[in-house]
Amino acid sequence: MGATKDFIWEEGREPHFQRRKQILKEVPEVKELMGIDAGLKYKVLLVSLLQLAVSFYVPSNIWGFIAVLFLVGTTLVHILVLAIHELSHNLAFESEAKNNWLAILVNLPLVFPFAMAFKAYHLEHHWKQGEDKIDTDLPTRLEAKLFRGFVGKFIWMFFQILFYALRPLMVYPRKPNKWEFVNLVVQIIFVLTYLNFVGWIGVLYMALSVILATGLHPLGGHFVSEHYVTKPGQETYSYYGPLNKLVFNVGYHNEHHDFPNVPGSRLPVLREKASKHYEGLHSYNSWTKVIYHFLTQKNIGLNSRVKR
Repeated sequence: MGATKDFIWEEGREPHFQRRKQILKEVPEVKELMGIDAGLKYKVLLVSLLQLAVSFYVPSNIWGFIAVLFLVGTTLVHILVLAIHELSHNLAFESEAKNNWLAILVNLPLVFPFAMAFKAYHLEHHWKQGEDKIDTDLPTRLEAKLFRGFVGKFIWMFFQILFYALRPLMVYPRKPNKWEFVNLVVQIIFVLTYLNFVGWIGVLYMALSVILATGLHPLGGHFVSEHYVTKPGQETYSYYGPLNKLVFNVGYHNEHHDFPNVPGSRLPVLREKASKHYEGLHSYNSWTKVIYHFLTQKNIGLNSRVKR
């Protein structure tokens, strides 16, 4: 599993399909947890409006701008990105169209139109987890070769959002659907209009919040903790620390992959009801430690991922 070796290749199916079947057979009441979270739409709109409000009042002096950017903007962006993750699973409304429209609205303060493209690629990640050239959550062989050692991994993590944005276009290009086109048009109109209200400093604040939010931000540890193999034989990992409260319990990642139609607000209940299926799995309690270990441990690299 060394960082200079190949990816971890498996022939069998991803582990969540079988565990889901076992849990449904043994604990059928988990079906009651599936479905929409009626309060989700209010939470995600509130955070979206908060980021827009901050952009109005972000300080123009350099140190005030930097402080608000790193302490507030990057944190709110993480929450918004993971709100869009929830909406990609249609967990706010029964109607898929309503979930899409809400995701497009939540996308507004993120400047870059990504909500609908993310949905398409993310659902592939769930149903074809680890499949080479289809699951674009996987780093490429070139990334693994170029970004090795502490410095290489540090650079990769710092610019991680760029790799997530560009990798699908190179690895698994696909024709944009109508929702992606709507997402693009709405976002362009919004940014051009919003410039008249907040000027370049407000839009710059929102854009930099996105660029700097992933990777080395404490909440960014979830990108590494979810699927980078640190215990041989285990492909997905959960985090049960307090930061889950900010990001819709995305840390409950084994539970989420087992039941992607269970809202994040109910994943702790899922784990409790099906505890015997999760207690034996390796998990984390600190995303900051995950980042530190990823950067410093020589036996963990970008190729510490399972491919099929």
